Amino acid sequence: MKIFFYALREYDEQKYVEEFAKKYPFEYGFTSDYPSMENVGLAKGYDAISIITNPMYPEILDAFHDIGVKYISTRSIGYEHIDVDYAYSLGMKVSHVVYSPNSVANYAIMLILMACRNMPWIMKKADCQDYSLCGKVGKELSTSTVGVIGTGNIGKTVVKHLSGFGCRILAYSYYEDEEVKKYAEYVSFEELIQKSDIITLHVPGNDENTHLIDETAFKKMKDGVIIVNTARGLIIDTQALIASLKNGKVGFAALDTFEGEVGLYYLNKETQRLDNDNMAILKSFPNVILSPHMAFYTEQAVSDMVENSIKGIIGFECGEDNRLAVK
Repeated sequence: MKIFFYALREYDEQKYVEEFAKKYPFEYGFTSDYPSMENVGLAKGYDAISIITNPMYPEILDAFHDIGVKYISTRSIGYEHIDVDYAYSLGMKVSHVVYSPNSVANYAIMLILMACRNMPWIMKKADCQDYSLCGKVGKELSTSTVGVIGTGNIGKTVVKHLSGFGCRILAYSYYEDEEVKKYAEYVSFEELIQKSDIITLHVPGNDENTHLIDETAFKKMKDGVIIVNTARGLIIDTQALIASLKNGKVGFAALDTFEGEVGLYYLNKETQRLDNDNMAILKSFPNVILSPHMAFYTEQAVSDMVENSIKGIIGFECGEDNRLAVK
């Protein structure tokens, strides 16, 4: 079994690839570059490729198929960047990964607490030696109602951890989880967005969830609602969010991801001019946090992502019932 890794980060991922190469039966090659039509040939002679969240469109899938690549694994939970139907039409198989839900859950709760206590504004004013209290009053999480949209592994972990703060927790999900019911009350989507002081998103980024939080949804929310997104940018209609920040409907937005981040996040752009109006507008608000899509980024999660990318590919080769396969 031979696996070629694209966009492999030598400063954190490679040590885990080397570690797992001693545990599992595979050989590997790698590049730090993203897959492109220009470097498809690097994977010639390999059975599989491991990628991250870069677009895999029909043209490039054809090219990989033509050189004999049979399997594609993305080192991410989401796989909307891969044209899965087209890959399967070529006879290629696709897998994704799972990783420690604590990583994103911890980060989401950190963002909730930062939003509740206006931490970015407090720290910015402190940098100017303004230590006054005016305009810096916070909200107590413990007396708030938190709405958790999506109760898969990450959403469920958020619910369990939030329960320790004593807040009321509402949950909405297509599939209700019995463990979640110990800590939260399942309600309809409409009831959740109407009654929550804080809303945190943990649903996949697919067609069904595109602009789940749109202008209509914002209008039904409480004035001053806190919105937290550590899932996928497309879940929130950015223009509707900006309008809701301007009119005060949204009191704080803490975003680890936003629409239009492709080509920005995970890349060093410090010497370049950024042509992204939505990012510029969002960053102009003192009540917005934009972090560069790194809620997942812990040592444990990176190890899990690399290992499960390898396991997903080996599962295909061995003909196992592959729980990491994208159906």
